[in-house]
Amino acid sequence: MAQVSIDGDNLIVEIEGLGKLWALKSRLAIPLAHVRGATIDPGIVREPKGLRSPGTHFPGLIVAGTYRTDGGKVFWDVRDPAKAVVIELTDERYTRLVVQVADPRATVALIERSCPVN
Repeated sequence: MAQVSIDGDNLIVEIEGLGKLWALKSRLAIPLAHVRGATIDPGIVREPKGLRSPGTHFPGLIVAGTYRTDGGKVFWDVRDPAKAVVIELTDERYTRLVVQVADPRATVALIERSCPVN
């Protein structure tokens, strides 16, 4: 699971627990100016992930780490699809962050009200 917060002009994504091991990351800091928005999307886990590089994928159990697709790199940290939030980015290493959070609605609301694009 991930904790999403705002620190100044940055979106902070802290990976918790074993997710750090599976995703091979513990923290991401993204300038809010590069955040296009966020949505709740439990169905995203059924979409093709791309080429794992590096990361962990056990179908139906966990998707974590960096995955390369034709559209760019996507960071994943999801075990429970019902709590998946997709954060769209621009001008960043990743084109999207797909993370599991405790409260998807509150997380999306936080991002949407903090994002200068909205």
